Amino acid sequence: MLDDFAAEETRVERRAPGKPRWGRRFVIVIASMVALTLVAAGGFVVFLNQTAKNNITQDDLLPNPAPSATLGDGSVVKIPQSDVGQNYLIIGSDARPGEGASRSDVIVLAHVPEDKKAVQLIHFPRDLYVAIPGRKKDKINAAYAYGGAPLLVSTLQNLLGVKIDHVAKTDFEGFKNMTDAVGGVRVYAEEASDEGTFQVTEGWNNFNGEQALAFVRERKSLSEGDISRGRRQQAFIKALMIKTLTPSVIANPITLTRFVGAATDNLVVDQGLDVGKMRSEAIALRSLRSGDIVFITAPFTGFGTAPDGGSIEIVDEPGMTALGEALRTDKMDTYVDASVTP
Repeated sequence: MLDDFAAEETRVERRAPGKPRWGRRFVIVIASMVALTLVAAGGFVVFLNQTAKNNITQDDLLPNPAPSATLGDGSVVKIPQSDVGQNYLIIGSDARPGEGASRSDVIVLAHVPEDKKAVQLIHFPRDLYVAIPGRKKDKINAAYAYGGAPLLVSTLQNLLGVKIDHVAKTDFEGFKNMTDAVGGVRVYAEEASDEGTFQVTEGWNNFNGEQALAFVRERKSLSEGDISRGRRQQAFIKALMIKTLTPSVIANPITLTRFVGAATDNLVVDQGLDVGKMRSEAIALRSLRSGDIVFITAPFTGFGTAPDGGSIEIVDEPGMTALGEALRTDKMDTYVDASVTP
């Protein structure tokens, strides 16, 4: 399994704007990764389970249930309630210490199909220009700034016409702490960059937590800005997964305890998502291999300028319609196969 991850990570795949891309972004379902670690721990599971339970915060992250969603073209679709898998919204914030405003820099929708044979992770670029309920059109991460997780959920439900079942949010500091907890990670970088206190070289790099944090934050010096940063974050999370699944972590009670503590310390989930739910979902997904976990980008046609002068990514309307249909009918495997070019 680790060989599969390593082989996949060496590939550098680039797509034209508007095509869903392999390789995005930042979070491989935090809750499932933590729960998988707990399950693998054997007799140590009770202690780790309690550690996670004590660390995780539950909050009101979901809006009031809605029986339908209004799509961009004005049509109304019924939100499915059962037998079409589960949708988890993962929110990552990069707010630095002392910053008052909360920004949603990472927006990933994880779809777990009903048969539990795959996980599709859909990254929504933070500058995607969309309709926000009760507001004018704006960048999608503005929905989080205006109304927190509930408004971001409503925005995505209207954009796609799907029900979002659960929400989890964390911050970049959590990934720094997880990296240090496992003794650092080895990450493949598509582009070199100067991070001030250290250099990122094209190819393989060994990072501690502080270096990994700088690596996933950098975008201004990269060739495609935020898009390139997304590929960096995907490379980082794969590297963290690989390291976490090695015997040096799984079989070491001290390292494992540190990792579970770091992974759950800054994790906030909705009221319906508890450690028991995470663990049961992880057990159902225990047979997945790396090829069953798919990273794509929500479809956009290119870049533009908003009325206020800000840089935006323009939604591919037919592509977004197709994505929503695939999610509503639990046919994401067909969507992925049709969307990826050789």
